[in-house]
This record gives sequence, C-alpha cells and structure tokens, in this order.
Amino acid sequence: MADIKILVLGSGMVAPPCVEYLLRNKKNHITIACRTLSTAKTLATGRPRTTAIAIDVSSATELDSQIACHNLVISLVPYVYHASIIKLAIKNKVNVVTTSYVSDVMRELDVPAKEAGVVVLNEVGVDPGVDHLYAVKKIGDVHAQGGLIKEFYSYCGGLPAPEHAENPLGFKFSWSPRGALLSQVNSAHFLSGGKKIEISNKDLMAYPNRNSLPFQDYYDIPEAKTVIRGSLRYEGNPALVKALIDLGWLDTQPKDWLKTGITWAEVLQKAIGAEDPSESALVSRVEELCRFTSKAESERILGGLRWIGLFSSEPATVRGDNLLDTLCAQLEKELSYQPGERDLVMLQHKFVVEWPHDKKETFTSTLELYGEPEGFSAMAKSVGVTCGIAAQLVLDGHEAFRTPGVLAPYKKEICDPIRELLEKEGIKMVEKMV
Repeated sequence: MADIKILVLGSGMVAPPCVEYLLRNKKNHITIACRTLSTAKTLATGRPRTTAIAIDVSSATELDSQIACHNLVISLVPYVYHASIIKLAIKNKVNVVTTSYVSDVMRELDVPAKEAGVVVLNEVGVDPGVDHLYAVKKIGDVHAQGGLIKEFYSYCGGLPAPEHAENPLGFKFSWSPRGALLSQVNSAHFLSGGKKIEISNKDLMAYPNRNSLPFQDYYDIPEAKTVIRGSLRYEGNPALVKALIDLGWLDTQPKDWLKTGITWAEVLQKAIGAEDPSESALVSRVEELCRFTSKAESERILGGLRWIGLFSSEPATVRGDNLLDTLCAQLEKELSYQPGERDLVMLQHKFVVEWPHDKKETFTSTLELYGEPEGFSAMAKSVGVTCGIAAQLVLDGHEAFRTPGVLAPYKKEICDPIRELLEKEGIKMVEKMV
C-alpha cells in the first residue's frame, strides 16, 4: 500500500505526542518542518519514518513546494499563518488540520476549500477540541430525551499541579508566556440571562474569554439563556495579571528608552510615570494606577510584583524593544517548570437542564489530567493526541471527515469518532449530576 506523507509545521510542545500517535500507523511518513533545523531534528531523531527540514512559514515559495509533495498538512505554528497555509493547501488539493479556532479569515476560505475538495479541520486540541467533543455529546443526549439546555458554562485552564503552584501568579509556562498573557487581554462576549454581555479587557478579571456568543448556534442550543466559555486560573492570578495590564506591561509598542543596561525599577518608572525609581515612588504610583480595593489586595499584588523582580535594581533582560516581550523574558526565567514538576489540565462543563414538566437538573462534565514529570505534559498530551487522532481520521477517509470545507467539531458525526479514540488514550471527561 502506498506511503502517506504528512507535513507537520512546527515542533513545539504539542508536536511530539501528535507525531508519536501518527507513527503508530506504519504507512505514515512524517516531515517535521520548523524555522530552525536543529529543533526539527531534535523531534525527528530516534523516531522511524520521520524527516526534519527547515522552513520559513512566511515564505509562500518554500511552503508551496513542501505542501505539494505531501498528503496532509498539520499546522501547529501560530494561528496568524494558518490562512496562508490553507490557501496553498487548497491550491495543491492537500487536506489540512489545525488545533486553532477558526478565524474570520480562515472561514472565508470555506467556499474555495469546498470547490477544491479539500478538508480543513480545525479546533482539534483541548480548548478548543476536547471541550467540543463532550459539550456536543451531552447536549445531544439531553435533546434526544426531550430536555432543554437552559444554561451552559465551560472553563478550561492549563495550570501547574497544585503542589507546584507556589508563586504569586499561580502559573508556570512550558513555552513562551506571550500567548498566555495576551489571551488574558481579550475582551469577552457571552450570553447571560438572555442578554448579550461584553466585558472589555480593562474590566476583565476571572473570567469569560473570547467570544462565546456563536456557540449558541454552533452547539445548537437556541433555548439557552446563558452561554459562557472561559479560562480557569488559580485564585489571585487574574488580579495580578490585571495589575500588569494596568501598569502597561502588556504593551507591544516599541520603546526607544528600553535599552540594555536599564534596571527593572527604571523600566517600571518610565512605564508608569513614577517620580523616580525608588521603591517608595514606584509603590505610590502603582497604588494610584491600580486602585486596590483593600490593604490585603494591595499587599498581595505589590508582593507579586516584587517577587517577579519589577522593583529590582538588577539589569532588565530587554527583549524586542517592548514591555511585553521584556516581561516575558523575566517570567520565562522565574516561572518555568523545573525537572520533576508536572502540570494540570482542568476542563469543566456545567449544563443546567430543563426537562418536561419544569423539572431542572444540573450536570457537570470534568477532565482532570496531570502531566508526567518525565514524559509529556498534560497540555501537550491533550492537544497533541487529539490532533493526531483527528488527522488520522482524515487520512483514513472516515465518512464524517470526507466533507470538504473549513470544519470544526461542532456536530456529533465528527465528535463521536474522535472522542471514542481519545478515551482509549486515557483522556476523558467524567460526567455527574450535582
């Protein structure tokens, strides 16, 4: 039987479990492609039928030539590149799988994908991904029994395990903190009590995230009066991140004064307009900008900023000439996982169900997955294995995965096959009535 050639773009934390799953099928031959050849080689080394190449995903010429000689593209690079990758895949009539949300620009490629007979399957990670599989399952079960979903809540967090969450942020990073921090700047749109609510990123604490409104349609729950999807963090994290936002640390604009040799205290002074870089002046200005609601909150947030090192006279690690990347350089140093530490993926849905004769019940569906200290992190496994399963179903020509177009797992026909295989890998949400 002919070999199957799979192009995996990106070799970050979720790639290894995805690649390992796909290599179980001996027909599959995988090309690992990323900007740095040595990084791609690290993933390919020791794995059968796996080749490493260097590629610049911003180069249409390089991408085009590689996509053309593969049967499937798995894009694990930042979402901003997905649209250009999908366009080239459509041109070459090659199917695509991503773990990212379907953006507006990706959705615009639906008709071209259908015309070319190309499947573009997205949102097959954990959030989005596993969350869809079990939301669709429970909603379908309730509807089949004559019930209505009156309220739907879904929260997910990639966290350090409780025993390793000792820092003021209650958070650690197994990759760049940039994306995680920026996700907390997103405004939120959701349905609550039948009303559409928007919370700006200036007011957002804990913590609906992104736009939940379309999921009333995606999940086929027009009867729902509340639909909220959001992020889960340990207590104290949202307040400290909000303080960082209020102080300008998530600003991506270049600063001409941000030069090597400047101290952290001097950076903070300039960022917030303090009189001088002394700790007393910095604290005074921080309190003015953050408007703490209590002395306890002030002490907790100031202690967190001090722990990060933002009042320090030590030289700052300047990166990218902007405050966000400079902060990320410090967080990577202070908040990285150490050998032997493990992470936790916690995902929970809550369904408030109305049955005939006005009877109401509440159900939860929960995933609590811990990483393996010497193996894959929970985040890597839950995203990578889910993606690998979905990719293999596309390659196998499974009936539900033959329909061309830009797809996401919002329907039972797509969700059930992925979920059934995922449960065999030990990744499962457990349902109970509360």
